[in-house]
Amino acid sequence: MISVIITAYKEEKTVGRAIEAILNNGIEVDYEILAVCPDEVTKSVIDRYARKHPVVKHVQDQGEGKPAALNTAFRMAKGDILILTDGDVYISDNAIYELLKNLQDEKVGAASARPVSISPKNTMLGYWSHLLTDAGAHLTRLERVKRGKFIVVSGYLFAMKRVFDKIPEDALADDGVMSHMIWQKGYKISYADKALVYVKYPTTFKDWMLQKKRSTGGYTQIKKYFGKDGPRMRTFKNEVFYGMWKALTYPKTPKEFSYTIMLFLARLYLWLKIYTDLHPKKIDFKKTWKRIETTK
Repeated sequence: MISVIITAYKEEKTVGRAIEAILNNGIEVDYEILAVCPDEVTKSVIDRYARKHPVVKHVQDQGEGKPAALNTAFRMAKGDILILTDGDVYISDNAIYELLKNLQDEKVGAASARPVSISPKNTMLGYWSHLLTDAGAHLTRLERVKRGKFIVVSGYLFAMKRVFDKIPEDALADDGVMSHMIWQKGYKISYADKALVYVKYPTTFKDWMLQKKRSTGGYTQIKKYFGKDGPRMRTFKNEVFYGMWKALTYPKTPKEFSYTIMLFLARLYLWLKIYTDLHPKKIDFKKTWKRIETTK
């Protein structure tokens, strides 16, 4: 039994596309789609699909954040394999098959999909999204898995065996926390690079900073739950020493090269903001959580 969990909030324009993409995967085992949301407009779309497809079910979210929504879905899920995704993305027709194929290995506890940017590459922020997903996350996961190292799953789409039923509800980087929980239980995390999830990225620098501060900054919480020791994938050191060369070899035109240099400056500014907000100011990242409107 498989439980596909979709978390959504005010995504009435995209959640139908997300549900349809899962239905189009032609899953050949028993499964359910649990679409979790707190708002009525998104629920109305989910209910429309539920009337046509009995596997689709709405789960009422109390609006206390994504980790709390996931915990609610975990309690209701019937599957011994969970597939997690979001209401503002959609997956390729073979994605679930590829994820499940990776989980056939008894040593593998989770499998990450590959995010693919659907943002235009001819704009600076669109180009950044392609560079960070292709030369950044994709190549990094391929290399680390090949060497048997720890990777963080993509929160946009991943599958996991049911090895826990609850996550900390103050976690901002929920994908990072779940990855470490699975790794701590002695499982490997694999990369299903043929399982694609299509993502729209921010179109303004303000939204880009909000998103990256939430994901990258939230990942610094990991030591709060798992201590200072242990594997790390997203760190400033890894970004500088292992990511810079990949980024510099990615651009194909002078314009793209200039965008790459601007990205270096933006990432440096991002890490400085994360450091100053976490240390001298001691800002709670949970209070900075805001909806990224331009990704919808």
